[in-house]
Amino acid sequence: MQDKPTNELNAQLEKKTLADLDIYLNENRSYMADEKLAFYYYMKDVLDRKRIRLKDVYSSADVSESYGSKIIRMEKHTRNRDMIIRLCLAGHFSLDEMNRALKLYGFRELYSKNARDVMLILLINDRIFDIYEIDEKLQARGYEPLKSDSCD
Repeated sequence: MQDKPTNELNAQLEKKTLADLDIYLNENRSYMADEKLAFYYYMKDVLDRKRIRLKDVYSSADVSESYGSKIIRMEKHTRNRDMIIRLCLAGHFSLDEMNRALKLYGFRELYSKNARDVMLILLINDRIFDIYEIDEKLQARGYEPLKSDSCD
């Protein structure tokens, strides 16, 4: 999912009334700026579309359900970019989806001039989402494995 340009959202609003507020917000929630729960709604939307349960994401990301839930709902803010990457990998996010999630959370997107990020991009392109396999491949190339929740 890509970001909608503001002018496109403005054009939609020209045809709406206050009665349309809930529908508009539901359809465009992930594009809204500065909405504390935008990250949560975006994650849920992507996972729902892929029919992946949050419980399975926490398990695959090797994150406790209580901690993962707090991170996704932004009740606790992590400074660990790898944590968001782990959650996205566990949700089988595409590169665009992951970059959108990182951006919504306040982190920089995967960067094509950073060798470790390049490796992650290529692993995503190859549809490799297993955290342990990814960590092994990163370490085999001399890169740090993805930090877990205990490294916050």
